[in-house]
Amino acid sequence: MKAQAVIFLGAPGAGKGTQAREMANRLGIPHVSTGDMLREAVRAGSPLPEAVRARMAAGELVTDEVVCALVEERTRRPDCANGFILDGFPRTLAQAEFVDRMLAERGQGSPLVVNLEIDRDLILKRLTGRRTCPVCGRIYNLYFNPPRRDEVCDVDGSFLLQRADDQEAAIRQRLMAYEKETQPLKAYYRERNLLRDVDGNGSRAAISDEILRLLKDP
Repeated sequence: MKAQAVIFLGAPGAGKGTQAREMANRLGIPHVSTGDMLREAVRAGSPLPEAVRARMAAGELVTDEVVCALVEERTRRPDCANGFILDGFPRTLAQAEFVDRMLAERGQGSPLVVNLEIDRDLILKRLTGRRTCPVCGRIYNLYFNPPRRDEVCDVDGSFLLQRADDQEAAIRQRLMAYEKETQPLKAYYRERNLLRDVDGNGSRAAISDEILRLLKDP
């Protein structure tokens, strides 16, 4: 991989997390997901401000200060020395400028930015249909990968859960926030010739192969 830092852009439900994890596995580098880190902090009862918890529950973006601190700490760990993949970060121009400063200070060069483009109707089906087993962690989709019994895990029979931020009202709020604050990042990175567009409407395997080709020969 030529770039030491890879950034995934795309609307909620575009497949950033899926593809970021796949690339991390194929390349042997960490997958750094700000969403996962924030949700884990909530589950672990860490001292996140109540305002942060409220914004997450409403599907709103968390403040730059909180997220930048999480990314700074995580990417300083030894396993990130040879590169890492950022999933869900940056989402604002201020966060993008923070990444630029962080990489420059460490001598890690410029990031490569993968932008997943996807149809809005597909986004809604991917997110509103997503269900998770609270016991084994298996993820289903009521439209594309449904359980054999409605709302029940195939593996252990547990009732499936829908994340609060996957409910339609929260999704629409997330998409509005994305359009307002995150879309300008594409212009920011495109002007510097760091952005690579990938069609996110195809099969998972085809998308992965295209992204891997870009990472090896951007």
